Amino acid sequence: MTLEPAHTGQQRDDLAEALRRLRRAAGLTGARLAAHAGMSQAKISKIENGRIRPSVTDVERILTALGFPLQSADGTRLLDLARAANSDYQGFRTALQRGLGEVQRDLAAIESRARRIRFFLPCMITGLLQTPEYARQTLSHPLVSRGAEWESALARRLERQQALHEQAPQFEFVLTEAALRFPLCGPSVMALQMERIRSLTYLDTVDIRVVPAHPPVQVPSGPLNGFTLYDDRLVTIEVHTGKLALRDPKDIAYSREIFDFFQEHALDPRHTRTFLEELAQEFRRHA
Repeated sequence: MTLEPAHTGQQRDDLAEALRRLRRAAGLTGARLAAHAGMSQAKISKIENGRIRPSVTDVERILTALGFPLQSADGTRLLDLARAANSDYQGFRTALQRGLGEVQRDLAAIESRARRIRFFLPCMITGLLQTPEYARQTLSHPLVSRGAEWESALARRLERQQALHEQAPQFEFVLTEAALRFPLCGPSVMALQMERIRSLTYLDTVDIRVVPAHPPVQVPSGPLNGFTLYDDRLVTIEVHTGKLALRDPKDIAYSREIFDFFQEHALDPRHTRTFLEELAQEFRRHA
């Protein structure tokens, strides 16, 4: 399963069938339901035929238009089904079976279709920002590769970085100081990594900001996990055992709110460059 699967999930099929039955039980045509729900008839038809994935908000509007109580047991079940249909999980073992190189190919495809990509990185430096040495250490360690081939994944990860130099998409990165300082590599490699990130801050399509450990003002909330936002259509969350993809507008809106919060509490681009330069010098002193 990729992060944007071509096949429809069982949840989507079940949801489509349930909504179609409810409409017929209410004695409404697709056109009448569309008018009551404020949607196009074409969208209602595609939802009922499982051709598109309705958001939770879409399902709420349809149920309300049908006069179906949202708080009932069946209403709750249908909304839970909508949430499940808007979520995909790619297990780490599945990714290994497909090949780490194929995972990088999937990411490149998703990135190529986006206009704006936002990364919140509280733990580690993401692949698009990595030097070859840092990326090699990330992919080659047995905790990640589990003995599988990783050389092609490294090559494709570095190829993905070319997107930073294109006119689109627009990239925004918010990193914590902890992510920058995590000792994945030796001091000399870490110094080069800081210099690479600093050099990328000068690109027109890249915005990089750092939340320092000792900021000028208090940061009144802490990060729980990192995530990536692709436009306003997809958010991915990576954990050790796999990757979760969420498409529900409410999940996306909340993730956007979190990103904006930490971006507002990060150093501005000019001070971020200074911070990265000083951190590179600090690593060099320990090399």
